[in-house]
Amino acid sequence: MKSYASSILPNADQAKRENLEVILEINWVLSYVHRVVRHFYLLGKKTQNWMLLYQLVLILPALIKELEAYKKAVEPFRLGIPIGDSAGPLVVSMMAPNAERIKITDETVYSTVDLEGRKVYLIKAEGPGGTVGRPGEAVAKLAEQLECRISRIITVDAALKLEGEKSGEVAEGTGAAIGDPGPEKISIERTAIKCGAPLDAVIIKMSSEEAITHMTKEIYEGVSKAVEVVKRIIRERTKEGDQVIVAGIGNTLGVL
Repeated sequence: MKSYASSILPNADQAKRENLEVILEINWVLSYVHRVVRHFYLLGKKTQNWMLLYQLVLILPALIKELEAYKKAVEPFRLGIPIGDSAGPLVVSMMAPNAERIKITDETVYSTVDLEGRKVYLIKAEGPGGTVGRPGEAVAKLAEQLECRISRIITVDAALKLEGEKSGEVAEGTGAAIGDPGPEKISIERTAIKCGAPLDAVIIKMSSEEAITHMTKEIYEGVSKAVEVVKRIIRERTKEGDQVIVAGIGNTLGVL
């Protein structure tokens, strides 16, 4: 997808190419779902399998709702404005708005800030293009550079809310707050075990539609609350002189 986007926009900057990559992925999802639905519809008609058609009718309302969200997602990526999933990177950005962004691995940067005597390393994807970076690899590499002298690892990410829960609600727990089930998550967990650093998770709740469309007021307010939660965790669970890693997980669209 990267090479295809580069061939379409060879002279565009990195952010525009990354945004185009996501738009192409959205187009692929819409096309794939259309072909699958058409397949089962035509197969049901051809074989006169009315039960198959009934099942299709039952899932269509939920499916259409999800697809409408994907359609709406094209606009923020075209304009380069933050989406709900940008909550994690925005928390990190708000904690050090003017700090230098230092590249640590592919599409991933970090900055440092002092918080009441603690040195805090803030990791996020490199903005403002639509990329999630490689936070797990960045955490592992940074921990290695610090020779594992870290007291805590805090991950911040958007999370899908259940029906009845409020958008923008902030919750905290233990473990790695990251949707990726593969190498990035396990890299953070392995680093925490290797360095003996407790893992804290802070999440901002939102619907699947809110996660991929422009950031709402409720989500932004949740981001502001999450910043204070992260600061409180650092104050209460570490001491002066400690080094802490905070990773803002998610798509950094529109967030420097």
